[in-house]
Amino acid sequence: MKTLFLTAIISLSALSAPKLNSTKLLEKMYAKYHGKWHTSLTFTQKTQRYRNDTVTRTDTWYEHIVYPNLLRIDFGEKTGNGVIYRGDSSYVFRANKVVRADKAENELIFFLGGMYFKTFDQVLAHYAELKFDLAKFHEDTYNGKPVYVIGADKDGEKVNQLWIDKDKLVAVRYFKYDANGKEEATFEQQVPLKGGTWSETYCKFYINDKLLQTETYQDIVPNLMIDKAMFEPAMIGK
Repeated sequence: MKTLFLTAIISLSALSAPKLNSTKLLEKMYAKYHGKWHTSLTFTQKTQRYRNDTVTRTDTWYEHIVYPNLLRIDFGEKTGNGVIYRGDSSYVFRANKVVRADKAENELIFFLGGMYFKTFDQVLAHYAELKFDLAKFHEDTYNGKPVYVIGADKDGEKVNQLWIDKDKLVAVRYFKYDANGKEEATFEQQVPLKGGTWSETYCKFYINDKLLQTETYQDIVPNLMIDKAMFEPAMIGK
């Protein structure tokens, strides 16, 4: 009788356990990293550009991130060429002068850390702005490891989606679909950082299934005090 009673309790507990979905997964990620994620990140990046699966150019880029939404990339050392992302805007500079300004958010800053510096309601609202259907969710595998998929109900669905490593709860793959077609990015070879956070060290970027660029990160430094003036377009070259 006691065994039957315990079995019934376990069965009822399983039935009452909340089923994981995209919103609940984001809650888990937020609970794990909010207030703990590194506030900044700097690294040197080997960038390789591809055409027809062949490397056409290799460069060294220097990147500075201050979360939730500041990123500066310098194309080479002391060239005066690069790009700054500030929130929903971008500024391309050449020879230390801004040559183009656009309304263009770098969404990856948000996925790869910026979301932990907002309120959770702001996080959900921003996923909606980025056209993620949080009513959709499924589980899959990537590189032989189990993942959760935010924004899609099944593999191959042509919708915006983010793949999350089940163990680390960090993004490992991203798909975006719009009028220009399909974009894909992968965030691989995660390394642990002080404080229990992570950084990808190898990324790949595809446009309409054609490999466009790979990035390899070195000299990764979290939580460095960074002067925010470097993200001011008016301060470029000064």
